[in-house]
Formats: sequence, C-alpha cells, structure tokens
Amino acid sequence: QVPLVESGGGLVQAGDSLRVSCAASGRTNRRYVMGWFRQAPGKEREFVAAITWIGNTYYADSVKGRFTISRDNGMNTMYLQMNSLKPEDTAIYYCAAAYYVENVKVDGSYDYWGRGTQVTVSS
Repeated sequence: QVPLVESGGGLVQAGDSLRVSCAASGRTNRRYVMGWFRQAPGKEREFVAAITWIGNTYYADSVKGRFTISRDNGMNTMYLQMNSLKPEDTAIYYCAAAYYVENVKVDGSYDYWGRGTQVTVSS
C-alpha cells in the first residue's frame, strides 16, 4: 500500500495561483508514476497531469501552459502548481500513484489514490 494525502486546496479567484501537494508514505522506496486527476460536480474524473520517477511530465490540453507538475523524491511529495486558474478548474483534485502504467492519462492505470482536495475558483 502507498497511502497518499493531498493538501493545499482552497477557494481562489479567477486568475489566481494555487499549489496542491500530495504526500506519499508506506512503501515509497520503489519508483512509481504519480498523477493528478480531477472531478467536477456532475462530471467524470479526468486526467490533469502525471510525472514519472525520472521527471518526464504529461499534461491534459486544458491545463498545458498553466499547470506545472513536479516531485521531490527525497520528500516523497508531488506538487501541482496551478496558475491562471479558471472557474472551469473547480473540482476535487486527486493524487494517484502506480508502479506500472500502461497509459498515464487513464485513471484505471493507477493503483493508489488519495481522498482528494477541493479547489474552487470563483469568477
């Protein structure tokens, strides 16, 4: 098991920035892919960004150029820096991890999930 805990969500205005974090514990001595997904009310969960152990990054088109994913392997923590936030970014943001991933953009590829952190962007 790899317990994941998100933090850093909150209420911001459109155009503001926010950083959410994901702390991993447990068997963190193995290399794994980590990702962010989000789910807005009434919508399906969607891919936001992912990062491999060596730092390769992947982004959804809707956040490319505005969001930056990063990780600190020594601290077992992953971050999502969100800039130029829009009301449509409002969602619960979930952290996910997996050791073997066929497609980083598919939520079914991930084995471990956090409980999520709410991000609300007002217009």
